[in-house]
Amino acid sequence: MSQFFYVHPDNPQGRLMKQAADIVKNGGVIVYPTDSGYALGCHIGDKKALDRICRIRNIDKDHNFTLVCRDLSELSEYARVDNTAFRLLKNNTPGAYTFIFKASKEVPKRLMNPKKRTIGIRVPNNNIAQALLAALEEPLMSTTLIMPGKEFAEYDPEIIRDDLEHQVDLIIHGGHLGEKPTTVVDFSEGDGEVIRVGEGDPTPFE
Repeated sequence: MSQFFYVHPDNPQGRLMKQAADIVKNGGVIVYPTDSGYALGCHIGDKKALDRICRIRNIDKDHNFTLVCRDLSELSEYARVDNTAFRLLKNNTPGAYTFIFKASKEVPKRLMNPKKRTIGIRVPNNNIAQALLAALEEPLMSTTLIMPGKEFAEYDPEIIRDDLEHQVDLIIHGGHLGEKPTTVVDFSEGDGEVIRVGEGDPTPFE
């Protein structure tokens, strides 16, 4: 049965964030809040945890996984980003966007789209997510928590608890959130292309 942390949305408790980071580092799968609903997360190097996330969401290895970062300082390590794209990201992060880039050699192959060799990059505008990333001190492998057969992200942590308390190691209750997933912008072929309109305003990338 999973742990269930009530975390203050404006002032996340540091003790709980450290415990959450330790769960991730020890191979756990967590549910945590973002600026576009709740998400599933695990350690970037943990294959077993990633496999568990795939089973929960019923997704295959062609899925575009995302590295959630605290800021853009980690971007060049994991993605190939030109100056134009970097400026656009700098002006629009943190925010409810997922950006798709060609992955660098630092990204484990199992996280890349196998055909396009791409990776999603995300800098969330959510205090709890930011505090978790600060405690973790590295990006978090993540995907929006959209349950099989549903269209929108999960937003109610109590319902998530009912559905997933035996499938994940931790659920972070950060309040009721919006249901829209991120807006997705694909930079993998050069110029940005909006391929999904979600919570983030697509206008700067059109």
